[in-house]
Amino acid sequence: MQTLYTTLLYLIQPLIWIRLWIRGRKAPAYRKRWAERYGYCHGKVTPGGIVLHSVSVGETLAAIPLVRALLHRYPTLPITVTTMTPTGSERVQSAFGKHVSHVYIPYDLPGPINRFLDEVNPKLFIIMETELWPNIITELHRRHIPLAIANARLSERSTARYQKLGVFISDILRRITLIAAQHQTDKEHFIKLGARPAQIAVTGSLKFDISVTPQLAARAVTLRRQWAPRRQVWIAASTHEGEESIILDAHARLLERFPDLLLILVPRHPERFVPVRELVQKKKLNFIMRSSGEIPSGSTQVVIGDSMGELMLLYGIADLAFVGGSLIERGGHNPLEPAAHAIPVLMGPYTHNFTDICRKLQEAEGLITITDVTSLEKEISSLLTDEDYRLYYGRHAVDVLHQNQGALQRLLQLLEPYLPPQSH
Repeated sequence: MQTLYTTLLYLIQPLIWIRLWIRGRKAPAYRKRWAERYGYCHGKVTPGGIVLHSVSVGETLAAIPLVRALLHRYPTLPITVTTMTPTGSERVQSAFGKHVSHVYIPYDLPGPINRFLDEVNPKLFIIMETELWPNIITELHRRHIPLAIANARLSERSTARYQKLGVFISDILRRITLIAAQHQTDKEHFIKLGARPAQIAVTGSLKFDISVTPQLAARAVTLRRQWAPRRQVWIAASTHEGEESIILDAHARLLERFPDLLLILVPRHPERFVPVRELVQKKKLNFIMRSSGEIPSGSTQVVIGDSMGELMLLYGIADLAFVGGSLIERGGHNPLEPAAHAIPVLMGPYTHNFTDICRKLQEAEGLITITDVTSLEKEISSLLTDEDYRLYYGRHAVDVLHQNQGALQRLLQLLEPYLPPQSH
């Protein structure tokens, strides 16, 4: 079956090139660095350390505390962080700069994988969440390079899909050194597919191990003083097409009641920056682009967040946050980032990417669900009018975050046997 998989992957390469080229029309970065996708990374990576793979932005954000902890614990070990998407790539570079190497992960083909591993020759390979690439896993196993799946999750649906692969998937899973599962149910799903219980540990979710650093908090206070010393501010972040229109309509209605209200609107993908700017112009709202470096004047009604790697900072200057990808069927983005700033979190009904986290927030009264422009306007009005109500939801959101931390320390302990002793 692995031979069939590899043959098919070779055959579809021309389709992949066409897809990259088409995506490159909106996001030019997709047309660059193709050699990396085939394992050519000479001079771009430092060998003999740790490789951590996070497919895109969500996984990269979850990986940031882990990478920081590894850099701190093993200062002499080089770290290479790989992604598949340009947005993931930008996130890695803005988070770590020159402290880590970064390249795209090669396609799961024997030639590219071997080229990449010859170049980087890691002591440990970590994959975030659950990216099961048969050829990477097989080649790491053959070379006796330990492989850990961190923050691993496996839904009921994915388990049922993988089960159809029978013995092939159980063979692949048994070549993994360590599976650090988020929850007991994830562990049970892996065992169902043929993984051995001894391979799996339950650590909790790394997504809870985010924190607002003192430096970030200080920058947020400074920016708030510059932008809105006497104004209320709300943020709509990680938004998708179909959501911005609802958000701007709600904002226009809110301005009738709160004429000084400032909205920070942060589209999820860079290719949305221009369409969102055009939409704001069409709605006849006064706006500035964050990248312009301008400070909002008294008449600025919207700031479009078109800078990369600043979302945590922008959450820090808001009084409340709407998290996008949740009013359309995208499954939502991470509500814990605004929760870390102790502000109320609002989301639409589609939160299946963060089911467990949203359930915990909802049960603790740290998340408010909205469904349309009317409920969005109504909830924001209540939060802006009633400070106690606002602080109540913000406090509960941050409490959920703190109560569920610890996955990072558990994971670091599990990785210790595969890494050289720490230098103190």
